[in-house]
Amino acid sequence: MARGWFLPLAVLLGLIFLYSPIVSLIVFSFNDSRLVTVWGGFSTRWYTALFNDAQILGAAWVSLKVAFFSACLATMFGTLGAFVLVRFDRFWGRLLLMAMLTAPLVMPEVITGLSLLLMFVATENLFNSFALTNGLFPSRGVITVVIAHTTFCAAFVAVIAQSRLRDMDESLEEAARDLGAGPVRVFFDITIPVITPALVSGWLLAFTLSLDDLVIASFVSGPGASTLPMVIFSKVRLGVSPDVNALATIIIALVSVAVITAGVLMRRAARQRMH
Repeated sequence: MARGWFLPLAVLLGLIFLYSPIVSLIVFSFNDSRLVTVWGGFSTRWYTALFNDAQILGAAWVSLKVAFFSACLATMFGTLGAFVLVRFDRFWGRLLLMAMLTAPLVMPEVITGLSLLLMFVATENLFNSFALTNGLFPSRGVITVVIAHTTFCAAFVAVIAQSRLRDMDESLEEAARDLGAGPVRVFFDITIPVITPALVSGWLLAFTLSLDDLVIASFVSGPGASTLPMVIFSKVRLGVSPDVNALATIIIALVSVAVITAGVLMRRAARQRMH
């Protein structure tokens, strides 16, 4: 009997530990008081204040753009890297490619951000040292943040894609090849549809990691390219304002809708393949 109560109790305590801060944040986003820990009545004044704050809205737009393009590029490069590692057992440079894909997983973000900053500065100086190409290389901004986020997000996508590719039935690809399909068509018509759930999961993970990143973006961003975590961190150092709670609530709602939608679409696609 005790064993029967232990598992539900452990799950309940785990859910409370994980989600009670999120619930309290959502509740206090509707707080009328300026103090974030003192309830002063129900109000939506901080949502109005949020939509009138040009700094936060601009930073949110930058973060969304960076996260979207970083997730797309990371999914593309991570999937290709995973496919090469799983489908080709032996080739020159395999160990180097594996090390490059897994290094961002264990590398401290401070080291990653500093190394990327040094690379961008060196590349910019190299390009700008030639008179004919002066100003060709873009200064640090949105593009450099996208490149930096793609670098470390691709590693997470590669891990997810590798696990799905290893479990995939290769006889499907072999049957397509026997029927005359070329390698490229097999990849896009057979492999990609089968591993689509893993790719969607990897894209969502990359999008979340990019949207959440603070350390690496602080190193490689420039004027006019401040991401949302950077702006929130600068505000928190001076004291948390209730409009930050409103912003976090909106982000939680958007992420929840995206995750639920992706889950429904993947389940529907799985049912269609079964039928």
